[in-house]
Amino acid sequence: MDQSFLLMLSNLLHLHNHLDPTTASLLSDASTASASATTSPTSPTSLLSSTSAAPLLFFTIASVLSYVASSRPSSSSSTSAAAAPNPAATSSTSDYSVSAFRALSTEHIWAMEAPLRDAQWRSLYGLSYPVFTTVVDKLKPHIALSNLSLPSDYAVAMVLSRLSHGFSAKTLSSRYSLEPYLISKITNMVTRLLATKLYPEFIKIPVSRRRLHETTQAFEELTSLPNMCGAIDGSPVKIRNNSNPSHRCQYGFQSVLLQVVADHKKIFWDVCVKAPGGTDDATHLRDSLLYNRLTSGDIVWDKVINVRNHHVRPYIVGDRCYPLLSFLLNPFSPNGSGTPAQNLFDSALMKGRSVVVEAIGLLKGRWRILQDLNVGMNHAPQTIVACCVLHNLCQIAREPEPDLWKEPEESGSPPRVLESEKQLYLFSDKLRQVLADDLHQRLSSR
Repeated sequence: MDQSFLLMLSNLLHLHNHLDPTTASLLSDASTASASATTSPTSPTSLLSSTSAAPLLFFTIASVLSYVASSRPSSSSSTSAAAAPNPAATSSTSDYSVSAFRALSTEHIWAMEAPLRDAQWRSLYGLSYPVFTTVVDKLKPHIALSNLSLPSDYAVAMVLSRLSHGFSAKTLSSRYSLEPYLISKITNMVTRLLATKLYPEFIKIPVSRRRLHETTQAFEELTSLPNMCGAIDGSPVKIRNNSNPSHRCQYGFQSVLLQVVADHKKIFWDVCVKAPGGTDDATHLRDSLLYNRLTSGDIVWDKVINVRNHHVRPYIVGDRCYPLLSFLLNPFSPNGSGTPAQNLFDSALMKGRSVVVEAIGLLKGRWRILQDLNVGMNHAPQTIVACCVLHNLCQIAREPEPDLWKEPEESGSPPRVLESEKQLYLFSDKLRQVLADDLHQRLSSR
């Protein structure tokens, strides 16, 4: 029996003897109290039959104490069980703590083989450790100006995990033991820096002679069409908590429209997010800075080639949802109803266009937040552009390509020709036919 209980029983016996001397022979000290607990000379019946009220009081108190003593082990064990933290709960938060991240990023990172290390970082943050450090190094000076209480690399890792896995602020708040509003604030800060500070460095129009030559040469090897320097396409990015009819795209969900131009390496060299999802591709293009710069002559590609006595400057290609312009060529027909030369040209053009379709598939496959954007409308454009910057970083670093996100089949009618575009349209229609005839002749003679 518990020693503390024996001590309490001994004190009660002394109190009993003081109150009722007729039963003084019950026990005289703590040692005989132990013996009485097993072979008591005075039964409970004799206590109850005493003429004094003290035995009855003693018996009642002793019974209560005996019950408490017998239940104490289970009570203490349940208390300790309640006090002990839940291992599953602690692991879920401690695994994402600053100390756990620091151990992963400093103490263990160089002990791992590079392929294993980078695979682990891609599963957590969407990119390898070297690319991650590049992002952190470029953002760190800007994050330092915000007086953020968290380490810069930890904050960037948190945001990358959200962009890569599509986590909501609420989900990350439970993981990182931070309030959802703070998660949103950090996300907005990092995506804004990516979209503004890193955009000029990693999303550039190919104007230098070396890059322009490399790009057009690669497209010609792919399509047999000369001087192609990019492919353009639009993609609706699904958004939440928005009931504005103008944001409903042709596929039936609320969205904002992303427009990108990609090169042969599936690297974006122009990104625009200015229109709600209900806007058609042609209108979005005409509202973009790229359109204004190309039509005004602000962008001058000086790589001019001669095809059948026609000067051909670099151009981009798109589907029939885009207008036919001097710098943007589209197919003759959607169903192969043209001449043999025109059908051959259409097939080659769509092969060039396929790179931008794959680039968008990679973008949404790698940064899954773009499959169902869970940020506020005010921060949706910068989040999309930030993911495009990260996409380019991964493509430049030749990161392994994830499974492509499959876009729905696009449909739409050719846009009307604006009055201001008529001269461009007539010139481009003739140029397109010249390229088609030249391609047909070259391939037929092989």
